[in-house]
Amino acid sequence: MSRAVVFVVFDRFQILDLTGPLAAFEVASRFAPDAYRLTVASAGGGLVRSSSGLAVLSEPFADQPCDTLAVVGGAGALDAGRDAAVRAFVLGRAGAARRTVSICSGSAILAFAGLLDGRRATTHWRRARALQRLFPGVKVEPDRIFVKDGPVWTSAGITAGIDLALALIEEDLGVEVAAACARELVVYHRRPGGQSQFSTLIELKPSGDPSAKALAFARERLHESLGVERLAAAAGLSPRQFARRFLAETGQTPAKAIEQLRLEAARSEVETGRAPIDQIARRTGFRDPERMRRAFIRSFGQPPQALRRMARAG
Repeated sequence: MSRAVVFVVFDRFQILDLTGPLAAFEVASRFAPDAYRLTVASAGGGLVRSSSGLAVLSEPFADQPCDTLAVVGGAGALDAGRDAAVRAFVLGRAGAARRTVSICSGSAILAFAGLLDGRRATTHWRRARALQRLFPGVKVEPDRIFVKDGPVWTSAGITAGIDLALALIEEDLGVEVAAACARELVVYHRRPGGQSQFSTLIELKPSGDPSAKALAFARERLHESLGVERLAAAAGLSPRQFARRFLAETGQTPAKAIEQLRLEAARSEVETGRAPIDQIARRTGFRDPERMRRAFIRSFGQPPQALRRMARAG
């Protein structure tokens, strides 16, 4: 029996948040005929204009059968989340659906409907702090491609919606079908949900800012000890001033930021080089390969050896 996937759109939605996952499900039905039945729905039905100006035809909200409810994101997401009709539909369909997902800033709509209270979630990196500020009850994880917490899945921005869709397809139809879909779409099969969206640490503040100075200093010395006192000296601040200002400006503690820098450097070496894991651990400041392994699992959902195998297979 076909699984009904209902996509929720609204004025000024992001077109790729819809078309990327929609294409993935459509392609899956080529390899597993009639696996999915796809519907695009909106509060008023008819043509709904995306932020690019391109409009799509939608059905009006109704009691459509719904196995998977998919809420897209975009510039109009906050307005949509404040719309009582949108909230009521999302809440009602989520109660009947097997799973509920959001793409990019669609997470805000789920949050407005109360579906993310007490749950782990992610969103586009640029929207993560705003989501946390608006909904302090949500456990926002800003450096994830996608997050699954029970029946609720949330993803990062735009193309991460394809990663999420492939994960859903894999859950439904198995890894072989998901891999075939990825090949058809010419995308990587598949970025693990725990993978960081990308390095935002340096980009968070302009060059010359104390936090950026400290991060640039750290990047050149990852193999060394990088405590708060040393980073504060590089930034020209007292340790207390530095820790407080760094957290306010980046949303991360200095220790977490340094671990992220080390993870980025180590992952690059793991996936593209041939050096032994213990050497990489020493070069990137983890020193102990077991400590690096735990950090990889925590952040990427996979140990270093698994990521190396995946990179070579790809």
